[in-house]
Amino acid sequence: MNAKPTIVFVHGAFAESSSWEGVISQLSGEGYPAAAAANPLRSVKVDAENLTSLLQSIDGPVILVGHSYGGMVISNAAYASDNVKALVYVAAFAPEIGESAADLSGRYPGSTLGPTLLPVKLADGGTDLYIQTDKFWQQFAADVPEAQAKIMAATQRPITQAALTEASSAAAWKTLPSWFIFGEADKNIPAAAQHFMAERAGSKNTIAIDGASHVVMISHPSRVAQLIEEAAMTVLELSPAN
Repeated sequence: MNAKPTIVFVHGAFAESSSWEGVISQLSGEGYPAAAAANPLRSVKVDAENLTSLLQSIDGPVILVGHSYGGMVISNAAYASDNVKALVYVAAFAPEIGESAADLSGRYPGSTLGPTLLPVKLADGGTDLYIQTDKFWQQFAADVPEAQAKIMAATQRPITQAALTEASSAAAWKTLPSWFIFGEADKNIPAAAQHFMAERAGSKNTIAIDGASHVVMISHPSRVAQLIEEAAMTVLELSPAN
């Protein structure tokens, strides 16, 4: 039998690689190798190129998992990476060519992210965006304990404003099987937008969790891990060696 595919995780804006800890712990227990990429959050093109370099260093098949803006990145990096066999979107953007994260989050009503953002001017003239720490819990992670959300707010990674408005140049979900999981109470990307993207992508399985926030990988790691394993098993079943 083939070795299990490597699961590569890509965090989104206002998060970090450690946000995948609970999911990785469960998948590692099932024998899946994993890597949580450090997403620079600077631009879709640059972030995708960095991820492509990581993917090229991995032998064997890969399941690529993206959260939030990380979905923009995996949709572009997978297009240039032959070893990616499936995509899993975790409360994530799945853009069509020419669409930006800002386009998709505003397609349907429900996002309350804008008023919570704190802009920070950069030396190069650009702007970094953070979520204000006193608004982080309710906006981003309302279904995790408040004490945990405070730590997440303090360790959040900012994203450039330009990255959120940059159009995607690829849509890897058109040629790769995809799976979607998200929360119905997501305040960053409205659930209606996520249902739309999943249906458009021909999702193999779409899981919408009642009451879940934008960070379903933290609040519901078992559900996320199970969906990723489903994608991995599908890849194994489709492999010619099996």
